Amino acid sequence: MEGRTVKLRAVLASWGIVVGLVVPGLGQFREASENTKGPKLGEAKVLKWQAGVIVTAASGPCTGIVGYAPLPIAWPEQELSVAEEDISPVCNVKNEMVEGTVRVMVVSIPHLPAGEEARALITFEIRRHALIAPKDTDIYTLPDPKRLPREIRPYLAPSPKIESTSPKIKSLAKELTADKEKAWQAVEAIYDFVRDKVKHQKGPVKGALAALRDGTGDVEDSTSLFIAICRAANIPARTVWVPGHCYPEFYLLDDDGQGHWFPCEMKDSRSFGGINETRPILQKGDNFRPPYNRHDRQRYLAEYLTGAGGKPQAKFVRQLGSL
Repeated sequence: MEGRTVKLRAVLASWGIVVGLVVPGLGQFREASENTKGPKLGEAKVLKWQAGVIVTAASGPCTGIVGYAPLPIAWPEQELSVAEEDISPVCNVKNEMVEGTVRVMVVSIPHLPAGEEARALITFEIRRHALIAPKDTDIYTLPDPKRLPREIRPYLAPSPKIESTSPKIKSLAKELTADKEKAWQAVEAIYDFVRDKVKHQKGPVKGALAALRDGTGDVEDSTSLFIAICRAANIPARTVWVPGHCYPEFYLLDDDGQGHWFPCEMKDSRSFGGINETRPILQKGDNFRPPYNRHDRQRYLAEYLTGAGGKPQAKFVRQLGSL
């Protein structure tokens, strides 16, 4: 077990994660604070999240196995530390960042004898805060698309199922925001339109345009439509993924020129600019190029396993637990 622990600590150190210590957010992840003009931190809930992969050579020896498992990272509203680890000696583990917002654990297993099992699991302790909307919303302005930080620019572009360059979406964005003097009012008009327009209905994900056409859709569809209209209006917006749910957040500048992300809830009770959500944040974004297929684009970065020889069986672990 000590060998596993040393190996994992070396990997986590390369990620900026130290066993037993809370991980601070970096770069664009610092905007939510009591000392900023963005959303304030609300009530927190502490939970455990286990992620990783278990590989079994069930039908014979396997070689050249590589597995990819997304892991959560720190955000302004989310602190995390490593509570437990289980890394088999046959596993070589490294990390890779995707689009700057998702960390992927890459697990390589050169050889796995028949009937044996290899595990690469990490259990995080996550402290997730709700976010409280600001009281003075008149201080916010729309960002200049030409002056956006590099890490924010992708959230003005189309994504899978978020057709922000569609003529219908662009025309609607112009219509909804035309008479709004304040940036907050403009985004809120988009929010209220989508909540009124799209009646929630379970089913396959159809995307922004189809939800607009049909007037129905899953919460992913209403989230996509809100994001698409925001982007068409030059308001950066992106998807936040939590276990079993997603919601959008949008980006505005305060009167000091500092940018902030604000969440909103598309389903159930109305919640704009803040959110009473304490499930762990798994990913932020909706246009990922997976490391195992650079030609693909995914709304949510999925797990993946490949092998050069044999037929390895994989069980990807995504488990939420309480302390």
